Amino acid sequence: MAANEQKDNKPPKAGGKGGQPLVIAKTLAEAQRLKLDRLMRNPDKPAPIPDRHKQWTPRAPPEFVRDVMGSSAGAGSGEFHVYRHLRRREYQRQDYLDKTSARYNKEQAYLDKVEQNRVDAEERTAKRRKKREKLKLKKLTAKKAKQDSKDDQEEAKSSSSSSEEEEQEDEKEAEDDAEVPSFIMGKK
Repeated sequence: MAANEQKDNKPPKAGGKGGQPLVIAKTLAEAQRLKLDRLMRNPDKPAPIPDRHKQWTPRAPPEFVRDVMGSSAGAGSGEFHVYRHLRRREYQRQDYLDKTSARYNKEQAYLDKVEQNRVDAEERTAKRRKKREKLKLKKLTAKKAKQDSKDDQEEAKSSSSSSEEEEQEDEKEAEDDAEVPSFIMGKK
């Protein structure tokens, strides 16, 4: 009884570790908030991250089968259960192999489609690149032809202007040489 009195005289501990009051979450949001609060109390402590679940694989078939089921008549009543378990295990193994092959085929089809899309995209890009290069070359040749024609015109102008100047000089000289006598003009 002395122990009970001593217990009663002690102040009751708040529930849980560290003197935190015990809070029961009524909703999922509260439960999540409480978990986050507990994690954030000590941020240096690593958070527990569960491992991924391993995919179920059937048990490997035994290398040596000890209990070979015979085809003789008079099998005991317990043999049916052994047969049933073996049959169930074999069906599970076949289902697993079928699902695995279906998943593999699906992944291969996806990878083939991705590869085909990549090849198609490269072909379209190459075609468009070729078209751009052709347009660029066409513009460049047009620009070059325009520049050439402009240069030719300038050259023709300069040559024609120089030839015109020469012709004018020649005409002046010819006029000087073939000056009309003054008696024809009636002067002097």
